[in-house]
Amino acid sequence: MGAQLRAVRARIKAVKSIAKITRAQELIASSRIVRAQQRTRAAEPYARELTTAVEAVVSRSGTINHPMVSEPEAFKNAGVLVLSSDSGFCGGFNSNVMREAARLRQRNEDSGVRSTTYVAGNKGIAWHRFNDVAVQQTWSGFSARPSYADAEKIAAELLEAFNDDNGVDEIYLVSTEFVSMLTQKASVRRILPLEIEEKPESERPAGALPSYEFEPSTDDVLDALLPQYVASRIYYAMLEAAASELAARRRAMKAATDNANDLLDRLTREANNARQAEITQEISEIVGGANALAEANAGSE
Repeated sequence: MGAQLRAVRARIKAVKSIAKITRAQELIASSRIVRAQQRTRAAEPYARELTTAVEAVVSRSGTINHPMVSEPEAFKNAGVLVLSSDSGFCGGFNSNVMREAARLRQRNEDSGVRSTTYVAGNKGIAWHRFNDVAVQQTWSGFSARPSYADAEKIAAELLEAFNDDNGVDEIYLVSTEFVSMLTQKASVRRILPLEIEEKPESERPAGALPSYEFEPSTDDVLDALLPQYVASRIYYAMLEAAASELAARRRAMKAATDNANDLLDRLTREANNARQAEITQEISEIVGGANALAEANAGSE
């Protein structure tokens, strides 16, 4: 019984240590997610207005022939940017993104389109290496707190491949959308060539699109505007992914802490039962020894 009790107590000690770690991770994620949401909300007006400006330029130019807007006759190579996290403890956050990226690559392969993969985040890099998936370029170290400079570096690499005659014909972004504290959704969005969608009247923003005069030409304006648009789209997606990562980590660590506490309750009951059995056995041995001694004394008399 003593060995069993020692083993249970050792497990209790280990589970308590794990519970402290998961609880600390939960509190850290809870404290950081508010700031991540604030950064996302602060960047949203800029991204929205820049998108409106690009849509206005494109929609008011009937004879536009810019490569970032025009659809090619046939797609041969698609660039796939995957945004993952640099650290773990965030449940299914990374696996959901990797699954969507794999589906996109499979869909491209079925259509006869080759995929060129770009990955941001250590977890995504490790996943692609483990599964022997070729990666063109990688970035890491900023998933929890991305900056616009990080987005510009990624955008510059993607635009260089897009503008290369032997590069990619379209660019997809695979990331996680922040819906709520409890819901984060992995999604696939095409950022180039630019798609202008006709929205219903009820979903259109209030007011008319701004009217612009272009000098020297529409193509020159788009040459300057669209790189900023791409960087803005990537930056906003990185901010959403950072908030989603923290929300997923908070939820996963809370579940882990609750499971550890449940296991502690069960182990504590098991330890109490083992201790009670040990005490009962010791009492039985004492009583048995006393009875044997009393019988021996009675026989000697």
